[in-house]
Amino acid sequence: MNPTADRIIEAARDRVLADGFAALSTRRVADQAGVPLSQIHYHFGGKQGLVLALLDYENRRLVDRQRRMYGTETPLWKRYEQACDFLDDDLASGYVRVLQEMIAAGWSDPAVAERVLALLRSWFEVLTEVAREAEQRFGSLGPFRAEDVAGLIGLSFLGGEAVILLGGTDWSSRTRDWLRSLGTAIRQLEEPAGLSRS
Repeated sequence: MNPTADRIIEAARDRVLADGFAALSTRRVADQAGVPLSQIHYHFGGKQGLVLALLDYENRRLVDRQRRMYGTETPLWKRYEQACDFLDDDLASGYVRVLQEMIAAGWSDPAVAERVLALLRSWFEVLTEVAREAEQRFGSLGPFRAEDVAGLIGLSFLGGEAVILLGGTDWSSRTRDWLRSLGTAIRQLEEPAGLSRS
């Protein structure tokens, strides 16, 4: 991207956090970025293109973060706990909200659905790599292939994010506990086998 497009993306991120996707105004984004409104249309084609570009930008950054984190020699259960911690960061940044809103937009717009599914694929690829590592280290994953485990974990996070965004504190707390409970299961697999590297 170029500096103008970068400024617009940053302003869009701030406005989505402040206003939400439904109330996002390209005029307010342009004002915050200090550019004419025509620059948004020139670079992104309009509001939907802008939000998809924002989502793509954030997605690439966060998937790279996950790859770096999962690529360390830290015990797998600790890496999973770090992924759960990252969820709170991603909620605070607005990424999760934009992702969930674009998923909903994709239900009625096949072009948006195609873009969002392409973004999600990169998360599931990371999870599949990690599940394959677990399979190599621990042996059989029972009736599940590595891809199955990755899919179940990925879908658990997507569903958990949707529930957390609804805002009920009890549900939000329970959802986080449910997601973290898998870390406990991974630890039980990892430590008795003498694989813990504290």
